[in-house]
Amino acid sequence: MEKIIDESVQGTTITLADKENSTRKLYIESYGCAMNFSDSEIVASILSNEGFSTTQKLEDADLVLVNTCSIREKAELTIRKRLEKFNAVKRHRPHMKVGVLGCMAERLKTKLLEEEKIVDMVVGPDAYKDLPNLIQEVDDGRNAVNVILSKEETYGDIAPVRLNTNGVTAFVSITRGCDNMCTFCVVPFTRGRERSRDPQSILQEVNDLADKGYKEITLLGQNVDSYLWYGGGLKKGFEKASEMQKATAVDFANLLEMVALAQPRIRIRFSTSNPQDMTLDVIRVVAKYPNICNYIHLPVQSGSNRILKEMNRLHTREEYLELVKNIKQIIPDCSISQDMITGFPSETEEDHQDTLALMKEIQYDYGYMYAYSERPGTAAARNMEDNVPQEVKNRRLTEIIDLQREHSYIRSKQQLGKTVEVLIEGTSKKSDKDWMGRNSQSFVVVFPKENYKIGDFVNVEITDCTSGTLIGRPMGLSNNN
Repeated sequence: MEKIIDESVQGTTITLADKENSTRKLYIESYGCAMNFSDSEIVASILSNEGFSTTQKLEDADLVLVNTCSIREKAELTIRKRLEKFNAVKRHRPHMKVGVLGCMAERLKTKLLEEEKIVDMVVGPDAYKDLPNLIQEVDDGRNAVNVILSKEETYGDIAPVRLNTNGVTAFVSITRGCDNMCTFCVVPFTRGRERSRDPQSILQEVNDLADKGYKEITLLGQNVDSYLWYGGGLKKGFEKASEMQKATAVDFANLLEMVALAQPRIRIRFSTSNPQDMTLDVIRVVAKYPNICNYIHLPVQSGSNRILKEMNRLHTREEYLELVKNIKQIIPDCSISQDMITGFPSETEEDHQDTLALMKEIQYDYGYMYAYSERPGTAAARNMEDNVPQEVKNRRLTEIIDLQREHSYIRSKQQLGKTVEVLIEGTSKKSDKDWMGRNSQSFVVVFPKENYKIGDFVNVEITDCTSGTLIGRPMGLSNNN
């Protein structure tokens, strides 16, 4: 749930430039959060070296892969429908093989492979380097499965192929897995224990992106604030590290500063943060470096201490509010967004009102809001009754969304009259005469195209707004070009 799901990109297919001597066609769709889309770039890189070129036409594919998400029931239902479609095509292309990657793979391996027989291959998120062997197994007529969760794998040695990119923004994964056992979340079971990537490999990837002309990177992880490199291994093994390892360890504040110093002209974002792990050191680094965006996504999930405890969130309402206060004191113009789950088991009307009260106190810039969806295998599914009626969930969710829309509009209006630096990412969805980009606070800004181009940093005076978009006029290129 803490991972942001961008509905506009669900099911996106990938396209790579054909390599010489490529002999087979790969069709791959991605669902879920940014981490899944980043993983698809790793898979594409591995299979490109195995002689695969990509196609966006399902009927031409020799291998079909779907990178899956278990975060919400809706995602799983969508993927099941896609698998039905793939199998319909397969009846006319019997040599075509179908594989499931990612979070659903680990959770539903037996069901998909043996009971329903709707896939040939199941590959967990730590097993992508094994794809060449698994494909050979399938070619030889056997089902193939590898869902072993690794304590070491970070894919730090794989240079991701950038997919469907605008050439301006890119994701850089810094951690894999999660140690936070939130009762609503399947991630620890589908992606395994938390481990961090070697900071030198991260810097190398960032430097490579800069050389290729990228202007903004997002450091990505299930919980970026928990990043800790001490030579490799699980985060929970740090307590047994040597004194030298502890003395030379790199935490998230250190990493953020290293990246900011290495590429001062690249904008830096990060996601997702966890309130229990975010330190004042991280906030101070954000404030110190102008190329680190003044935006923090800070999932809270509920405004009720009782529900937070039921969720096994390791922060209280009071601790969360104190953290937000510190952020706003140290970074006065920082925008903050939230994740919120409504209708968690046993949530009362009083709990719901606590959530609304928290939102009113903070007035988030924007948010990602969901009705609770029971996920098999989680502690909540095993131990709690999903006892909030769906109509109550829907009503509460509507109230939360309406309040957030009201606060987003208030925050947007506070930008009126300001001149902000905007990185152009592409053409506006509503008018091909306007550019679309984001400012440091992650507000979407649209303005007339004039003579600017994608990848330019432009100073834009904000003249109008909606609850979701700032509208402005360009005032010239910024000094960051």
